[in-house]
Amino acid sequence: MKTLHTDVAVIGAGTAGLAAYRAARAAGKRALLIEGGPYGTTCARVGCMPSKLLIAAAEAAHQAAHTAPFGVHVDGPIRVDGREVMARVRRERDRFVGFVLEGVENIPAEDKIPGYAKFVSDTVLRVDDQIEIQAASVVIATGSRPVVPPPFQGLGDRLVVNDDVFDWDDLPSSVAVFGPGVIGLELGQALARLGVRVRVFGVSGSLGGLSDPAVRQRARRTFQDEFYLDPDARVLSTTRVGDQVEVRYIALDNTERTETFDYALVATGRRPNVDQLDLQNTSLVRDARGVPEFDRHTLQSGNSQIFIAGDANADVPLLHEAADEGRIAGQNAARYPEMQPGLRRAQLGVVFSDPQIALVGTPYSRLPQGGYVTGEVDFGDQGRSRVMLKNKGMLHVYAEIGTGRFLGAEMIGPSAEHIGHLLAWAVQQDLTIAQMLDMPFYHPVVEEGLRTALRDAAAQLARADATPLRAAA
Repeated sequence: MKTLHTDVAVIGAGTAGLAAYRAARAAGKRALLIEGGPYGTTCARVGCMPSKLLIAAAEAAHQAAHTAPFGVHVDGPIRVDGREVMARVRRERDRFVGFVLEGVENIPAEDKIPGYAKFVSDTVLRVDDQIEIQAASVVIATGSRPVVPPPFQGLGDRLVVNDDVFDWDDLPSSVAVFGPGVIGLELGQALARLGVRVRVFGVSGSLGGLSDPAVRQRARRTFQDEFYLDPDARVLSTTRVGDQVEVRYIALDNTERTETFDYALVATGRRPNVDQLDLQNTSLVRDARGVPEFDRHTLQSGNSQIFIAGDANADVPLLHEAADEGRIAGQNAARYPEMQPGLRRAQLGVVFSDPQIALVGTPYSRLPQGGYVTGEVDFGDQGRSRVMLKNKGMLHVYAEIGTGRFLGAEMIGPSAEHIGHLLAWAVQQDLTIAQMLDMPFYHPVVEEGLRTALRDAAAQLARADATPLRAAA
């Protein structure tokens, strides 16, 4: 068996792994990059980019079919050519993957180790039982994969996950989507707008990651106006019948229905790829999911020489977080045992539905009970939103009583991806509601709706601060 020695061994060549490798090399250390699958990152191949390509096609179809309220009439039916849609998705997807591959090609060949790594000990890896790697430190950046619950596993090739959708040659006529999280909601709405008969089923009322009941309920009503969505569905059975999937369920009107679909798209979550690493041979303490416990500021797992970054640690499975974590893990692996906490940015999540969803800072579910106020704006009558006929949704901003500090926000509405960025910057700068209101707001823009919510929060903070004085008097 061939033996290699290195300062840092990185397992996985996705976003986090590539960032870790480059950070270790920038620190002047020898690093090896181990990858058993295709290069290209989850985002470029089956995630962020191809999904946005499908959504862009869906938005074009939707806009073309809804010009009449402006007095602009498109005569004749809108025709969606599924083969052309998917051809562009695949073509542009391959282009984005190509950019990643160009970067990988620039990595010296001797630093790239093909194969699947397993731990022999904290600092010894074995790759496909052919190469033994002895490292001073190791970064786990193995990503994640879709989870398919047992009830769906008998559907054979009628079951698809988001990874499969982007390899379709044509659009199907019907799809049942299970899981209205980020992936299910984005793809479900996009397929519906492209003419596919879609039903979206969820459990426990969850929707797009929203935890604020009022915002979530607004989102539910908004999407239900466009396509079938039941976030708290009662699905009785899913069965393979010929080349289709039969779904028995209790509908929103409380009647039992049976429908058949070309595919069941299962978007019920992702699982960290740590179960094939032989972690039992390490000193790591793992949680109930088998994920090593770690410090999210240094990415060190326990007191070991092992670091874990990106989707593999199941902390915040987003591309920008994976890149940050990979860099921090690579730097600390290179300087071990002299580690330093890395910058963890304010949390920001966006769902590219229409209306969009944005989650910023501390979510509603983790707010200190009795210690905050909520400012609100309804986009139904917001000026610029109404001009564009994008006047759907609402925004809640949360502020700390006593300090006035902005804590976070949950939103469904127009331009949420942009407002979300402004609010994330405000969280990271530790701004107060008063300081945010001192910022410029142009007219007429959607951000004036944000100002309305901030003013509402300021008024509630003033009342909350005055309450003890009135009680004392």
